[in-house]
Amino acid sequence: MAGVSGTSWEGLALRRARAAADPDSAPRAVALPASWEDGAAEALAALAPGSGPVSLPALAEDWIGRLAARAVSLKLLEAAEAEALARALRALLLARRGAPGASLWRNDAKAEPRFVLNLPAFLDEAGGFDHAAYAAATGTAVRALEVATGGKATRLRVGFADLAGLLAALGLAYDSAEARDVGTCLSALTRGAAEQASAALAERLGAREPAALLWPAPPARCAVPGLAAAARRALDAAGATQGLRHAGCFALTVPDAAEALLGIETGGLAPAQGATRLARDEAGRVAEQPTLAARRAMAWQGERAMALLAPMPDSAREAMEAAIRPYLHAASPVPAARPLPARPLPPPRPAAAHGAAHGTAPGLARHGQVWRVVVGGHRVTLRATHAATGGLAEIGLSAGGKEGSGSRGLLEGLVRSVNIGLARGVPLSDYVGSFAYARFGPAGAVEGDPEILCATSVLDWAFRRLAIAHLGGEEARRLWPDPSPEECAAEAAFTPGDRGPMLPLDLPAQPSPAARRRTLRLVG
Repeated sequence: MAGVSGTSWEGLALRRARAAADPDSAPRAVALPASWEDGAAEALAALAPGSGPVSLPALAEDWIGRLAARAVSLKLLEAAEAEALARALRALLLARRGAPGASLWRNDAKAEPRFVLNLPAFLDEAGGFDHAAYAAATGTAVRALEVATGGKATRLRVGFADLAGLLAALGLAYDSAEARDVGTCLSALTRGAAEQASAALAERLGAREPAALLWPAPPARCAVPGLAAAARRALDAAGATQGLRHAGCFALTVPDAAEALLGIETGGLAPAQGATRLARDEAGRVAEQPTLAARRAMAWQGERAMALLAPMPDSAREAMEAAIRPYLHAASPVPAARPLPARPLPPPRPAAAHGAAHGTAPGLARHGQVWRVVVGGHRVTLRATHAATGGLAEIGLSAGGKEGSGSRGLLEGLVRSVNIGLARGVPLSDYVGSFAYARFGPAGAVEGDPEILCATSVLDWAFRRLAIAHLGGEEARRLWPDPSPEECAAEAAFTPGDRGPMLPLDLPAQPSPAARRRTLRLVG
């Protein structure tokens, strides 16, 4: 790893965290700037190769140092220019204004590199847009990708992200003519600045493409002061060059962990999916919390920001893409399909009251119950939290044993989904009907529960136990009685109703060589 002494990283206040790239990965020690959120820690864990501790300054200096050294060795930049490029890249990353995609962080030579610019990070203190700094950042991105590709690529992928977050912070509705004018001006500025940087490289390394002489006319004015004029100047300057190094530079790309590291929640030109997201609060409960974009926009627009970040129809995205498309060098990514809800859900219930919990000291937990049993030789703990009305508000379920992280992650995800449904008013009986008698291991005898003697799985026991506790004991036992001991047998949990042949199959008997010779007949 390259050292960080003598660079802008020196003296930066860091905090330690433990984060995992995904639920199936073991958490690793992460060091990142003290003001950055936990989502950035998870992104850093995903960007760093291996599974050991990782520090943002050391990891960033690794790829920045490689770029600077390569620029000089390939004679793409002079030594002073390479050092200036390294300083500019550090500044962009520290300000969370831009970063290369995951392939450069992981030193993946097989993947095509990309560079993303975080639009809301260029908001200035007066609530405007720092178009001069943005144009300079675009040039830095072009030079970085030219070095990363060894000066051989004819097309580069420099793009922006979180247009929706920028528009909300500016107080503009995404599906409005004013917002499309801002998007058009930003795209014109990006292309003009990128082609100016490409032309500067062409003066030294040789031009491959002619300069563009005809441009779609950007709007004469837009809601962001100075942005329309900056876009026109950038296009005029690009058209006056003697030739370009690249056939294309401006492309919107599919997000990866680099966007999350910068705090970007909406890729490219896509509209926001809402002003809140489901996340765990300090008490470990799943609740809706404002997104980073919403918190930023609320600082400028107040409560109006929540409406500005509301989900938009597909027609709004299509209109924005049509406004931006003339300046793109490549088609924008196809948006992911959005599944339709199976049925409308009621609004969230009020938060459950706090009180003393069964088995815990008063004031330390919410009112509820805890069951600890053994199912098929595996320890299982079920927690049920009650709402103020006495109904079920939230559950927790853990199963001890030798299951891998994948199994634990699936169980945690299922429990989160159930809690979200309970908060939205889905009846407990729906879940009991879905999960009672689910068959998978561990299964077998239940120890520690006098009302349920055997279960076909952990979920079978847990939801029948919740039914007895919350849906009427006698009625629940009548509707969901114990399965037979044969159905609860460990091997039955993995066996379909009509068992077919199972491996290993018996091999056919092989006769001896002498026996095979006796079966031969001479024909003649």
